[in-house]
Amino acid sequence: MLRPGVTGQAAEDRAAHYLTGQGLTLVARNVRRPWGELDLVAREGDTLVLVEVRKRSHRGFGGSAESIDSGKRKRLLRAAEGYLQESRWQGPVRFDVVLLDGDDTIEWLPDAIQGDPS
Repeated sequence: MLRPGVTGQAAEDRAAHYLTGQGLTLVARNVRRPWGELDLVAREGDTLVLVEVRKRSHRGFGGSAESIDSGKRKRLLRAAEGYLQESRWQGPVRFDVVLLDGDDTIEWLPDAIQGDPS
């Protein structure tokens, strides 16, 4: 069970374990770029899956999904664009979100972030 104070790294560990249990293959973690970070990079078949992990211990500040505002979305898309250029990935790509809101429930939202960062 995730408790208040559990680090973001623990949430990412939990999300990675969950996604691999769902059949995805983990490719990279914490891909940092000057303009943003990709928490997890995975493969599902021939699709590259970029994953943002969001954890909130208390809903008083809004749920995990609400924490992805337009600025965060833009940073994620820029980081994704940079990663895709550097990796020279040519196949299909999607951007998923894994939400952890302080209990044992994980919510996986495939293809949750879309758009052009420009």
